[in-house]
Amino acid sequence: MLKIIVDAMGGDNAPAEIVKGAVEALADRGDFKVILTGDESLIKHELDKYTYDAARVEIVHCAQVITNDDVPTSAVRSKRDSSLVVGLNILKNDISAGGFVSAGSTGAVLTGGVMFIGRIKGVLRPALCPGIPNVRGSQTLLCDCGANAECKPAYLAQFGVMASAYARAAFGIQDPRVGLLTNGTEEHKGDPLHQEAHQLLKNTPGIHFVGNIEGRDIMYGDVDVAVSDGFSGNIALKAIEGCGKTVGEMLRKEFTSSLGSKISYLFAKKPIKGLTRALDYSRFGGSVFLGLKKVVVKSHGSSKAKSIKPSVYQALDACRGGLIGMMEEMLGAAEPASGTGAENA
Repeated sequence: MLKIIVDAMGGDNAPAEIVKGAVEALADRGDFKVILTGDESLIKHELDKYTYDAARVEIVHCAQVITNDDVPTSAVRSKRDSSLVVGLNILKNDISAGGFVSAGSTGAVLTGGVMFIGRIKGVLRPALCPGIPNVRGSQTLLCDCGANAECKPAYLAQFGVMASAYARAAFGIQDPRVGLLTNGTEEHKGDPLHQEAHQLLKNTPGIHFVGNIEGRDIMYGDVDVAVSDGFSGNIALKAIEGCGKTVGEMLRKEFTSSLGSKISYLFAKKPIKGLTRALDYSRFGGSVFLGLKKVVVKSHGSSKAKSIKPSVYQALDACRGGLIGMMEEMLGAAEPASGTGAENA
């Protein structure tokens, strides 16, 4: 049975919410096992709160934890008995391990992923790819959202290929539409980086590039994949997160401001809840770290069980959908035309 490894000690709400999310994931689907890495006594204490299939849960004790205060590179090298490093090593060495989920330090997950799992041949830079809710009721994949603050045009071309492979493997989108995030939809818009990336994407075989898009198009859903440098993508992601929270708070204030508004809320309660849910990108899970030899999912540091559960499914579905093989195939086909393999990583 396929195994998904979960870093039980990673994140602001570990281990309670992490364990809860993993157990909830097990309850809804019976086709996988979970390996929880971290302090065994703390994990068992949390597991005792739930009823679950003990045969599908394994605990691997780790004495160390990598925190957000640690320097990622040195922490990954020195804290070899941490829940994050041990989990990544299990992923690397266990054939039945299909994916790894962590809400821990982003820098440590990225560093450890490259160091222990390694990049797919030809990948210049791995990228973080979360799902953003859109008006179609589905999600737009944003690639990259923070792994690469500074990019070259060839990186962006590869992001389009890798995210397209992810859309096909995990979500069954056979011909995902790819847009390049910049400051205007016209082909000539953007700085030299984005202008060159536009030309590369336009001439990259195997992807359906539809041109430039603006930030508003991410949630409108005219594309399935939004390609971005990590700096701009992270700003877009945090702006969308802030928008959702702002709308929710504004609605709360409006509907609690008077007796009349409270009565009005009774009639509007259902659509308001629907709107709040639609704007909540955490329901899609975390960000898949595209470009590695195995599936790694980075969940938000403040993730609770409702986000950890879909993160586990992200890892499971990407693995079962053949994400790694599809990326290898599409990158190989795209390399001659896009020139994405011409640079040293």
